[in-house]
Amino acid sequence: MGGDHGPAEIIPAALHSLRQHKNLEIILVGDEDTILTILAQKSAQDHERIKIKHASEVVEMHEAPSLALRNKKDSSMRIAIQLVKDGQASACVSAGNTGALMAMARFVLKMLPGIDRPAICSMMPGIEGHTHVLDLGANVEPSSEHLFQYAVMGAELTSAVDNVQNPSVALLNVGAEEIKGNDRVKQAAVLLSESHLNYVGFVEGNDLYSSKVDVIVCDGFSGNIALKASEGVAELFSAHARQAFSGSTYGKLAALLSSPVLKAIRKKIDPRRYNGASLLGLKGIVVKSHGGADSLSFSHAIEEAMIEVTKNVPERISQRLEELLIED
Repeated sequence: MGGDHGPAEIIPAALHSLRQHKNLEIILVGDEDTILTILAQKSAQDHERIKIKHASEVVEMHEAPSLALRNKKDSSMRIAIQLVKDGQASACVSAGNTGALMAMARFVLKMLPGIDRPAICSMMPGIEGHTHVLDLGANVEPSSEHLFQYAVMGAELTSAVDNVQNPSVALLNVGAEEIKGNDRVKQAAVLLSESHLNYVGFVEGNDLYSSKVDVIVCDGFSGNIALKASEGVAELFSAHARQAFSGSTYGKLAALLSSPVLKAIRKKIDPRRYNGASLLGLKGIVVKSHGGADSLSFSHAIEEAMIEVTKNVPERISQRLEELLIED
């Protein structure tokens, strides 16, 4: 029920994913009448792999997480997370209020042993593939130990979903030199250097898209700004391209000739194809979709959740952290 578009985009996304994956089952959590109406419009009211779980409340996008946690126990978000807790669902995917989703998931599912705080992790497109970046907003002032935990979680997620044996891990910093950065980043660098992770040092903001490393770790403040700036740059590029190609007859002809190349570039950097941020560190799988997600974008978030279920990501993170603690 959350996000900018709610069930109008989420239900078509669910139907698309069901067509693509014959072993997938989906529970739609929200207002039953609304869900049934949209399913009927799509001639899918009797779909055998769809179940409906009614929820009488909705967490609004502007609602304070603490109030939502305390007062919205019958919200679609709370019920969906509880289904994961109870084993009735393998993962929860939501486009709703990020803060509320994080608070409810942490309260209901609890944290993995050895993880103090969850992190939001997502992919960013690169020159030769993509890079997993975390944290993207869950914790704006983490300690050096938290950054170390983020590195463990990011490395295990990347290893699982990208089939990378020993992912390279870097810390986002204001420079690549060892003397640069604040004490928190420098201390995290020491912890990572002394671990058995494939730590390669500091990287700068322009390395987010270079594909030089598999995982980039940062605090939630820096990560969220980087994410939103990336989305803004993609929109800026699209807007200027439209203006340039529509301003004259020559521009329109150039647009026609270069259309295949432009479409390939757009597909490569389209934020919708990288939608689906993982809430790592929980005893369960929760994936956050962008609030403005359309059906294509939300279906990619469902795909991310399916991969994490198949790869048993929470169990892998817990096992890896335990191994590192034993090694230390």
